[in-house]
Amino acid sequence: MNNVFVYCEIEGTIVAEVSQELLTKGRKLADELGVELHAVVAGTGIRGHVEDQILPYGVDKLFVFDREGLFPYTSAPHTDIMVNLFKEEQPQICLMGATVIGRDLGPRVSSSLTSGLTADCTELEIGGYDDVKTGKHYDNLLYQIRPAFGGNIVATIVNPDHRPQMATVRSGVMQKALYEGQARGEVVYPDVDRYVPAEAYVVQVIERTVQAAQHNLKGAPIVVAGGYGVGSKEGFDLLFKLAKELHGEVGASRAAVDAGWVDHDRQVGQTGVTVHPKVYIACGISGQIQHIAGMQDAGIIISINTDPDAPINRIADYVIVGSCEEVVPKLIKYYKQNSK
Repeated sequence: MNNVFVYCEIEGTIVAEVSQELLTKGRKLADELGVELHAVVAGTGIRGHVEDQILPYGVDKLFVFDREGLFPYTSAPHTDIMVNLFKEEQPQICLMGATVIGRDLGPRVSSSLTSGLTADCTELEIGGYDDVKTGKHYDNLLYQIRPAFGGNIVATIVNPDHRPQMATVRSGVMQKALYEGQARGEVVYPDVDRYVPAEAYVVQVIERTVQAAQHNLKGAPIVVAGGYGVGSKEGFDLLFKLAKELHGEVGASRAAVDAGWVDHDRQVGQTGVTVHPKVYIACGISGQIQHIAGMQDAGIIISINTDPDAPINRIADYVIVGSCEEVVPKLIKYYKQNSK
């Protein structure tokens, strides 16, 4: 009771990477609270296929709901599973991916349980809270941390009285790692019909298309990212050339994407992709907080900017003051010379 739960998404019989990232974070939260980490997965024909993708991340108990009609995902049966399971288990925390599924399922579950939910968190921590109005002190609350008001501030949100405390986190924000400790690793296969009424399956998926990503921005060891300071779509051609030489990928700030200079799936930041490259080269990026949230954990950050006081320079390891048109061709030139 009062354990930490993670809802695991699947594609067929493959567990989503964001779920494994949340299992890693959930394990740390559970250890800090002195409770267990439990996981929930629901699909069709998944028994015997998903356990080895979930248990190694430190799961003490895994609930596998396997039945026809649970894949592809539809709202009603998955909501019924989570709501009815949570009424039994009374978890204190539930984590979901901020994906298309998580953004549909999370609000339905939290609304049904009259619980709160914080979307698109960039960090999760455990801490205390003093309610100034009531004078009451709370221990071991989930700090749900995320940029707010258009990214102008970082807000820490708490839910003192309602359970579970629910949060969604986007893929790449947390880093996954196999658990080195000892977890119970119990697996149960509940009777799905106890949790889901027949009428929940009234919506059926007739046709479904999944489009693979066109690039591996999230997993690239080197990211060359451009902002509004790049100046034009043609300016991004230089960044693509540099990224090709470095065997990296091209990213962009929201301003550059909104200007139509690069596709949306290359956007880095709070409303885009979160990356953890070894090297992040920020070209003409001012460094607003919503962008920094998506790349601040890079190993080395290099900023190229005409403004020496640009906010991104505060977190950069190296700052090159100059325009992208001047600096990037020189980077390409000298890299070619020194890589022969």
